This record gives sequence, structure tokens and C-alpha cells, in this order.
Amino acid sequence: MKVLYFAWLKAKTGVSEQEVSPPAEVTTVAALLDWLKGQGPGHAEALADLSVVKVAVNQEYARPGDPVRPGDEIALFPPVTGG
Repeated sequence: MKVLYFAWLKAKTGVSEQEVSPPAEVTTVAALLDWLKGQGPGHAEALADLSVVKVAVNQEYARPGDPVRPGDEIALFPPVTGG
């Protein structure tokens, strides 16, 4: 599974992308985010307030209960605004 980090999430984690192999019980977006928090202090800080983190699975916006699978591309980014 590839995880991509954008904007301040990239700065806090110190990586722009990483290949991860979470345990088999990590099957949802929420479980993945919880697992990622344990990957280091930068990840814990970046994911401390999930209300300001948006997630896309395979380039589609995802909700906490949506499934994640090995081979998926997960993007983590702050809310996007525009005008």
C-alpha cells in the first residue's frame, strides 16, 4: 500500500510518500489512520486531529469506514479550498 502525504502532513511526517504493510486487521481508512499514528512522532503529530485531514483511496475521496486493501494508493491532505 502506498501512502502519499501532502502540504503540512508531508512536513510533519518528513516523507512525501511511503510503502506500508499494515497488519491484516487494518481494513478501513479509520484503522489505517490509527495504525499510521503509531509509526513515529511525526505521524502522531500529523494525524492528531483527523478533522483536518482528508483522505483519498485510489484518487477517490474516502470516509473513515471505507475499505483499504493491499495495493491501494492512499493520499492524505488538508481540506482543499478554492475560488
